[in-house]
Amino acid sequence: MPMQILLAVAGLVLLTFAADHLVLGSSRLATRLRISPVVVGVVVIGLGTSAPEFLVSALAAARGDTGIAVGNIVGSNILNLTLILGIAALITPFAVDSKVIRREVPLAVGSVLVFAVLAYAGLSPQTAILLAVCAAAALFVLVRWARGSGNQELTAEVAEFEAEGGAVVVAPAKQAPAWFEPVRTVLGLAGVLGGAQLLVANASAIAEQLGVPQIIIGFTLVALGTSLPELVTTIQAQRRGETDLVVGNLFGSNLFNSLAGGAFIGFAAGSDNVAHASVVLLTAMVFTALLAWALLRRGLRLTRPDGTVLLAVYALTLPLLLTS
Repeated sequence: MPMQILLAVAGLVLLTFAADHLVLGSSRLATRLRISPVVVGVVVIGLGTSAPEFLVSALAAARGDTGIAVGNIVGSNILNLTLILGIAALITPFAVDSKVIRREVPLAVGSVLVFAVLAYAGLSPQTAILLAVCAAAALFVLVRWARGSGNQELTAEVAEFEAEGGAVVVAPAKQAPAWFEPVRTVLGLAGVLGGAQLLVANASAIAEQLGVPQIIIGFTLVALGTSLPELVTTIQAQRRGETDLVVGNLFGSNLFNSLAGGAFIGFAAGSDNVAHASVVLLTAMVFTALLAWALLRRGLRLTRPDGTVLLAVYALTLPLLLTS
């Protein structure tokens, strides 16, 4: 048991740093290829920061550990909008642009609802196709919105992300050989895959040795670990006063987790090992998304009492694991 715990922690650490190198390398590479900052911000960085959830869940589903796979997505979605958003509000109360509340947030909440319905029915290759189509449509809408509203702010955020070295990695931008960013990207992807393998294999072993359902391990240990990049990014953005980035990052992560992550699980699980989640946990996931949206809509700001409510909701979701 101690060895499995150490290896799982090692997998989490490798996953966190490798994912940041993957996103940083791919975003800088895309910028050098003169790809639009809107595409870099929404697609490359947006999808890339959710890479830990995608790959961990896909690998777990492919191994037959569907409880870990689904528990990771559900747990990450709940954790993003309760624990992480609550911590952000406790650090400093913040206001949010009404445009974000009217457009991006409802789209993310709708994505969570779609995932909940299909996860209850069962994630299989058939439902995965539907989720993949929804993910592509959501990306198209997000890019159109970003282009239509002017991309100066997003361009600045992309430039700042690349200059500061991502969420976890401290690697200031400087003139590097042309081959450096492609190599960083490939090594980052290899590190994410290796970290995901370490985490999933040992998390499964821990669940078996403790005699607890896999979904509990996925909902707690794995979900918390794969959400570390979002936590670091949120704290950094909050310190810089980029409150729209805080909300967009967390709700955007839930959108990508639900649609792309759910598609990954369905394709990896196959028709013979359909992945399911209990109605209790799925209801809790949808409830937290609606609650966070309602708190933000109420006054277009999040206060410290609101943050306390969100943290309390996260604590209350943990006992639900016993009924799932």
